[in-house]
Amino acid sequence: MSTYRNELPQLSDQVFLTDGGLETTLIFHEGIDLPCFASFVLLRDEQGRKTLRNYYNKYLPLVADTGYGFILETPTWRANRDWGSRLGYDARLLADVNRDSVTLMESIRDQYHGQTGPIVISGNIGPRGDGYVVTDIMSIDEATEYHSEQIGVFADTAADLVTAITLTYAEEAIGVTRAAQEASIPVVIGFTTELDGRLPNGQALGEAIQQVDAATSSGPAYYMVNCAHTEHVSGVLAEDEEWTHRIRGIRANASRCSHAELDEATQLDDGDPIEFGELYRELRNRLPALSILGGCCGTDHRHVLEIATAIA
Repeated sequence: MSTYRNELPQLSDQVFLTDGGLETTLIFHEGIDLPCFASFVLLRDEQGRKTLRNYYNKYLPLVADTGYGFILETPTWRANRDWGSRLGYDARLLADVNRDSVTLMESIRDQYHGQTGPIVISGNIGPRGDGYVVTDIMSIDEATEYHSEQIGVFADTAADLVTAITLTYAEEAIGVTRAAQEASIPVVIGFTTELDGRLPNGQALGEAIQQVDAATSSGPAYYMVNCAHTEHVSGVLAEDEEWTHRIRGIRANASRCSHAELDEATQLDDGDPIEFGELYRELRNRLPALSILGGCCGTDHRHVLEIATAIA
């Protein structure tokens, strides 16, 4: 049973941290092969689940005794129909994976009960496509039907909400939101941006947020930006426009490189964790509603520690 589905605690002014770049940490720091960048494959055996547990156990102590909350994102960014098929997972196996991921998050939450602020479980959803490049654009109805499978599974678990990250165009975000509305589970939409602060399809971030809100009666609980450096979005967030108040979360990359450059990289660019934390502090001073903070590609627990230190 969900703990917070009816009243998400991260909608308050309380600070919530999340983890960093799960896949880049496992690949570059742990030397683990993740086919198709899919971390959910580790859920299939006990050693893989232990690896995932050890990963999250580097983050939860960062919020112990601080009063901060934490959002546990399931390792299911690639656990949808298309990516699952590439890896030999049919609908039944994918449903099992998504359920098992929430069970793992529940056990981690129980492990830290009473040591932190609220720990929220989010069923993590990725795009149907690449996440960096816009190729085949689904209609809103197609996106709703497509993402209903994964969201429907999460709705029948203890997940408190679903979070779609690295979305590249508004129609898919609208479909995700409508699927979550039909399943009666809160949803968060996370867009990614290019160096100019626009979505990979060229749409302005503010326009995309306004389009989703208009099509879903402001359905998302809030919005996030992920898989972009803070400097890629700070300019478009500079003005105090109404849509900027809908952004409550940032999960930035450690690197200032473009998506195309990151796609070609053979070595990890983990940036400067101390500078990373300071950039978050500056961005949060500009956006008071920004209270959900974590990392994406190239970041790890060091970066999230520096965020916590910088905003303390």
